[in-house]
Amino acid sequence: MTDSYPRLAARTSRFTLGIPRCITVAPDGSKVWFLRTPDGVTNVGMLFEFDSATGIERLVADPRRLLEDDETLPTEERVRRERSRETGAGIVDFTVDESGHWASFALSGKAWVVDLGDGAATALQTPDGVIDPRVDPAGNQVAYVAGRALRVVSVAGADDRVLASPMSETQTWGLAEFIAAEELDRHRGHWWAPDGQSLLAERFDVAQVNIWQVADPATPGSPPTNHRYPVAGSANADVTLWHFRLDGHPTEIQWDRAAFEYLASVTWTEGGPPVIQVLSRDQTHLQIRSVDTESGVTTLLRELHDPAWVDLTSPPRFAAGGRLISIEDQGGRRRVVVDGTPVSDPAWQVRHLISAADDHAIVTASTEPTEIQIVRIGFDGTVEPLTFGPAVHAASVGGRTRVISRSSLDSSETSVAVVTDRGEHSITVLSEPPPFSPTVNLLRAGAADIRTAVVFPEDHEPGSGRLPILMNSYAGPHAQRALASARMFLEPQWFANKGFCVVVADGRGTPGRDPDWERAVHNDLATPVLDDQLAALQTVIETYPEDVDPKRVGIVGWSFGGYLAALAVLRRPDVFHAAVAGAPVTDWRLYDTAYTERYLGHPESNASAYDACSLLAIASQLTRPLLLIHGLADDNVFAAHTLQLSSALLAAGRQHAVLPLSGITHMASHESVAEGLAIVQMDFLTHWLHRRT
Repeated sequence: MTDSYPRLAARTSRFTLGIPRCITVAPDGSKVWFLRTPDGVTNVGMLFEFDSATGIERLVADPRRLLEDDETLPTEERVRRERSRETGAGIVDFTVDESGHWASFALSGKAWVVDLGDGAATALQTPDGVIDPRVDPAGNQVAYVAGRALRVVSVAGADDRVLASPMSETQTWGLAEFIAAEELDRHRGHWWAPDGQSLLAERFDVAQVNIWQVADPATPGSPPTNHRYPVAGSANADVTLWHFRLDGHPTEIQWDRAAFEYLASVTWTEGGPPVIQVLSRDQTHLQIRSVDTESGVTTLLRELHDPAWVDLTSPPRFAAGGRLISIEDQGGRRRVVVDGTPVSDPAWQVRHLISAADDHAIVTASTEPTEIQIVRIGFDGTVEPLTFGPAVHAASVGGRTRVISRSSLDSSETSVAVVTDRGEHSITVLSEPPPFSPTVNLLRAGAADIRTAVVFPEDHEPGSGRLPILMNSYAGPHAQRALASARMFLEPQWFANKGFCVVVADGRGTPGRDPDWERAVHNDLATPVLDDQLAALQTVIETYPEDVDPKRVGIVGWSFGGYLAALAVLRRPDVFHAAVAGAPVTDWRLYDTAYTERYLGHPESNASAYDACSLLAIASQLTRPLLLIHGLADDNVFAAHTLQLSSALLAAGRQHAVLPLSGITHMASHESVAEGLAIVQMDFLTHWLHRRT
């Protein structure tokens, strides 16, 4: 029997297994290192090396050969992977020294090094429970975390020692705290000096952070798990930054931590001293500061203000020659800024900084929001696009070598090319082909030109019949789904093939356009988002009057998309006739500090915004079928969100359905769970939309 699409999608990690990832290019461009699974269904990351001149790739480290027993993960590593949405096994991250001699990685709770010359891999003699081992740039030492302590060991496995130990059960060294990893896109907590002689390390203390408990009702004999969760309006972890020499001598790095509570980023390059970004609790004020590692004193380099919030973009850094490179919102666009002066053409909305040389930067950027290009920005203002066409690109750079990944609407496959002055090679992609190829129509909806994707069944003939409409948007801040990449629409195509016209729309708040577009959700995460979905829906109805039925409209989503789905049927039952809300935020007072306060402010000083965006307050308005789904082990959007909404609905006498997922976190990625979940959602939507008259 042929496996269902949901099971195939789960087994292949949405058809991403077998695609090269975590790509690192040697500083001189001669070698490329990357992770790839052995095929499109085996979820074990292996380390490879690619020769840029010859195009020959070589397997460097295979966990299946290195481990005698099954892989085991420390609890802290499982938590770290949940924060980064990492579902892989085997080698999931690695570092390489500047000379390309040594690579380090974590595997089954141990620190490993591999000699990239002969491929000899060694498990270092360290305590168990190793997290985030990183070889220093000089290739002599590996820094890592074990038992919440920061430790260092030589690449030969000698002289393992503690640099910093926690002084209480609530302290941790060398890792990113929950908020940094979940909301600030910072997943590291220690950084080597370019010469490998010292390092910076974070220490966080969660003593003042709320304890929330997660229990599994399916196993009542198991004790609940305690989570330190900084809910909106409450205390965050206390975060400090320290400089350590290898003899263990510490120096605390100084900044006004009362005014700038968040340590947003840390970079340390050969171009200058370390650079940190610190952000105020209300996120309207950001400072970029350089660090004197001997004294701990920091010096202000740049100061940014915004009445809504300052967006955290790529971490600023010193380029070769000592110029400070940052990505900032200036003049209504996101631009490359060099020593305080914007140099990129405002026609380009810059997304991320990939690399910085002495006279140019390479970035991802867009002129059309559905496309992401690789662009060379000269510090003299010149602009050289390095990729073209309707597609989504990513890149890694070393010297004059660029590794470019491309995904387009023409194919559901991803290509990876190594581009040098001497020509171009391809890195092998081993992903499984999906059982179908999405056919996507991109529209511009409403007066604001909302980028909207429309997907019909593969066998649909225009004018052959009016189909129910299924909105399948995420639509939340800082996330984009209507992109020129067929890979983005595999699940929508599966839904469509069941007899729906599926619509994905990126309204206000989503990235890729100007800063004002993103800040339109300030103080209101509900009305602008829902209004833009309605505008997109109306454009689809007008564009395909003979193919869609506006009297049968459903909506489905997960996380913020789940919030949107429930919001839609509660606020606009005249438009939306059924909804499936997966892991929805239902009351923003129950979500975390940094994300929620960025958009809605502090709950004590801006209570009206929280009230206006709450689903609990409008539960009595439900008149349409609503299915709520939630993982009971979710430590990001806690199951309390769904349970409290369900209680409010019951109190109002409103019928609804709840599907609890025992032992499932915010990522419902297990094969059987993913398949069953998809079937339940499809049956629910089919029942209420296909049979509705």
